[in-house]
Amino acid sequence: MIKGGPSRGGRPPGRAPAENGEMRETVYSICAMCTVKCPIEVEVEDGAVRHIWGNPHILGGQQLCPRGASGKAFEYDDERPQYPMIRDGGRGSGKWKKATWEEALDLIANKLKAVIEKHGAKAIILSDRGGPITDFQKSFIAAIGSPNYVNHHATCSNSVHNANMSVTGYARNGMGYDYKNCKHMVVYGRNLLESLDTGEARNVIDMLEAGGKMVCIDVRWNYTAAKADRLHIIRPGTDYALNLALINTIIREQLYDAQYVERWTAGFEELKKFTSQYTPEWAGTETGIPAKDITRIAHEAAAAKPSVIFHPGWMTAWRSDDFYLRRSIYALNAMMGSFEAKGGIYINKGLGNVGVKLRTLLGQVPKPKGERFDGAGTKYPHIGAQWGMAQLIPHAILNEDPYPVKAYIVMRHDPLASLPDPEQTKKAFDNLDLLVSIDVNYSETGWYSDVILPESTYLERTDHVIARNGLKPALIFRNKAVEPRFDSRPRSYIFRELAKRMGIGQYFPYETVEDLIAWQLEGTGVKPEDFRAKGFVGLAKEPIWFDRKDGLKFKTPSGKIEFFSEKLEKAGVPSFKPFERPEKPAEGSFRLVTSKVAVHTQGRTTSNNPLLNELAPENELWINTAQAAKLGIKDGDMVELSAGNPAVENAPAQRIRAKLIDYIHPEAVFMLHGFGDTVPVRSRSYGKGASDIRLQKGLLKVSVGGNCPLTECTVSVKRV
Repeated sequence: MIKGGPSRGGRPPGRAPAENGEMRETVYSICAMCTVKCPIEVEVEDGAVRHIWGNPHILGGQQLCPRGASGKAFEYDDERPQYPMIRDGGRGSGKWKKATWEEALDLIANKLKAVIEKHGAKAIILSDRGGPITDFQKSFIAAIGSPNYVNHHATCSNSVHNANMSVTGYARNGMGYDYKNCKHMVVYGRNLLESLDTGEARNVIDMLEAGGKMVCIDVRWNYTAAKADRLHIIRPGTDYALNLALINTIIREQLYDAQYVERWTAGFEELKKFTSQYTPEWAGTETGIPAKDITRIAHEAAAAKPSVIFHPGWMTAWRSDDFYLRRSIYALNAMMGSFEAKGGIYINKGLGNVGVKLRTLLGQVPKPKGERFDGAGTKYPHIGAQWGMAQLIPHAILNEDPYPVKAYIVMRHDPLASLPDPEQTKKAFDNLDLLVSIDVNYSETGWYSDVILPESTYLERTDHVIARNGLKPALIFRNKAVEPRFDSRPRSYIFRELAKRMGIGQYFPYETVEDLIAWQLEGTGVKPEDFRAKGFVGLAKEPIWFDRKDGLKFKTPSGKIEFFSEKLEKAGVPSFKPFERPEKPAEGSFRLVTSKVAVHTQGRTTSNNPLLNELAPENELWINTAQAAKLGIKDGDMVELSAGNPAVENAPAQRIRAKLIDYIHPEAVFMLHGFGDTVPVRSRSYGKGASDIRLQKGLLKVSVGGNCPLTECTVSVKRV
């Protein structure tokens, strides 16, 4: 048992000295208002949050996005779970009974034991939002013997993650972007200035102010495009055609970094042969971007190499062939020699690069044996098992394929608000013996669960130490700023107590999270009190760059960037895929494209926030002005959206107000994700706006990159 954390009885690590005795102090922590997890400083006065800023020692200033700045409003909002709740009626009925923590945890543990006894531990799935602060829940699901940890990336970044794994051997987040020193950046549907990573957005603005150029490729205008040098509005689903033509031009006109390509890539001749037919003239007819502009993009990028970023994207659940679009983006970067170049894409340096080893709970747990429910790494050998494919949860439950799934623990994840076709997912949930939601919010999934466990908010809890990887690795952790307002518990408590009840308590050997932090830091040379000054501990004085001549470290079988991948080929996945022209929507129908806005996080985690809801209370449907005129739709009209995918039956229509705009492709309509709330206790967001996922019928399927093909949803639009 880990005991005796050094912070016990004194000021907790990560707290700066009080300004006025113990009345006011600064607490360094990590935001959780979205998945970016920006470092923050919290002003606390008389035990209450006074203000939240960005950590100036990391962000270079105290700026924070609207979501982060609204954390105080979230903390003092009563419209969130306040105590454990056990369902007391049908699923989704909204009938609950208040429970003690002992009652709720005992019920969950007993149900889990019954499932394991009858079906084995693999019949239990746990999903979360992903990210670095996941050690507690990953350790729990592994310790009970289930391989079935999964997160939200099927509807986010699976395709770019698996594409990068196939090209460089690194995870998507194993790469970083040297925006500040970039001279030329091409962005594909990545709304950098609105989607919104504060540090990333600041660095992009710094790049532009220093003379860097940015080209946006998108189906619509957005705030990032407003800052760009050029916006090319592309036909939906043809970004891959554009890239094939760019590669063709760069190779044919010898614009690539020949020395870099020779030293650090494999399969260049195969790439050259494959792309030889895809000319700018051909791509111009497919994409709507003139051939001369395609050629210009290639030449401008080449003139700036290697300080070039072709941005591979973040939320990349677009099309069935999205994997190949992302591979082509990485190929463009490789030809520019931008990997590990100043102003390009760098390999994130971790603790191993500075000789530090951080203990983790998961590192003490035996790896579970057996096939995963989604076939990641087995049936789909090229798909990374570390993130999995959440879209296959309904199929696995309903069809008991490859085996029965009977219990599902949902940790800060809302499948019913993020996966396509939530009605199909509900049908699957009805076949579970146990559905548990652990969250700080009422969620769609929580409202349909058997048990809701209220987690303490990010301002009310301390979490384990994590590595902050990048050019200068560091250690950081989320630090408790205030006491919980309600009968909530931190995840360190929840999973430790569940583990005790499941007979696996030895894998959670701590009494307090401070004990755990002290144990993690043993042997690192870092002490808990070292975090007080700045909220983190830097482990490198200068940025770490690998030697571009002989010191690059790619994790592929060849040790190089692989245009052609024998590993993919052996898995039955071709390295190159011919472009397939997307079908043009019928008259009155459109490709539905979705995204998020700076004031709301996907999955409705902030849409009910008292401050943020005032700024964006509901979503609108962006529609091309000329197309709207054909349909008799005027700006501000209420319109009805109906799913237009083939073989869709009884797809519920959604009503939304129209916003006419010239700068959107005539084949596309756009709406913000995360509206259409059906949870009545969320009074501000309840019933507001339209739900994109309820229109995405039939899209709970696996694309080659492991992503849902969300933009393959077509909708018909008519004026109400």
